[in-house]
Amino acid sequence: MKPSVTPHVHQVSLSDGGVPKRAVASAVITSNGLAGDRQRNRKYHGGPDRAVCLYSLEVIEALRAEGHSIGPGLAGENITVAGLDWQQLAPGDRLAIGEHVRIELTSYTAPCRLNAQWFSDGNFGRIAQEAYPGWSRLYARVLSEGVVKAGDAVVVEALTSER
Repeated sequence: MKPSVTPHVHQVSLSDGGVPKRAVASAVITSNGLAGDRQRNRKYHGGPDRAVCLYSLEVIEALRAEGHSIGPGLAGENITVAGLDWQQLAPGDRLAIGEHVRIELTSYTAPCRLNAQWFSDGNFGRIAQEAYPGWSRLYARVLSEGVVKAGDAVVVEALTSER
C-alpha cells in the first residue's frame, strides 16, 4: 500500500462531538487539539497526548475496496493524510504539517463501537492495530501550533527507529 503521491493533508475534519467529523477548509491546531473540535468521550479521546487523530486516505480507500462505507473524517480523524507509507509510521515518529505545525505520534487509536456503522459487517475491529497492524488511526501530541488546511505538505521529520 505504498502511495505514489507527494505526502499532503487530504482533509481536515471537525465535529461537535463524536463521529462523523466533517470537512472544513482549515483549522487551528493547538496543544489541546483542533479549535472547534470536541470529543464525546474524553476518557478515551482528546487530551494533550491525543490532541490530533490522523488517518491515511490510502487505508480508507483500501477499506472501501473491501466493501466498507468508510470515508475521510468518518472514523473520527481530524486529519486525513495522503501519500505517506502509513504502515511504516509508529508512535514516537514526528511529522511536520504545512509551515508551522509539528506533531509527535503518541499511540494507535482503539477503534470505537460508533465506527461499526462504516463497516459492512459491523466489525469496527477491522481498524484495530493489534488485529490488523498498519490499519489503525494514530493519535499525536502537538509540538508546534499553527493552522492546517487541505493541500498542506506532510513531511516525516523523524522516525523512532529503522523499520
